Amino acid sequence: MGKQPTTWKHSEREIARLMGGTRTGPAGKAAADVVTGWAVIEVKHRKALPQWIKKAVEQAVAAAGPRRVPLAVLHEKGKRYMDSLVVMRMSDFIAWYGDPMNDE
Repeated sequence: MGKQPTTWKHSEREIARLMGGTRTGPAGKAAADVVTGWAVIEVKHRKALPQWIKKAVEQAVAAAGPRRVPLAVLHEKGKRYMDSLVVMRMSDFIAWYGDPMNDE
C-alpha cells in the first residue's frame, strides 16, 4: 500500500499534536487553525515552500552551532522592521523552547 498524500487537514492535526494544541477545523471565519494554552497557530500546507526561504533557514542552521538559535528573519522592503517574520524549523523550536507536549 502506497504512502497516503498529506492533506492540509492532516497537516493541521499533526501540528496540533506536535504543539500540544487542538485543531479548530474550518469555522467559516477568521480563526486560528490550532490553539494551545499559549499560542494560536495558522498552518499553511503547500506542495513546496519557496526555495529562498528554505535556503535562508539552512544558512542559519549551518551557522548557529549548538549554542545559538537558528532563525531566518524575513523583512519586506519599505515595511517596519518590527513587522518582519521570524522563521525556524519545528525541530529547532522544540529543542530550544521545550516540547509543548510536556507541561513542565
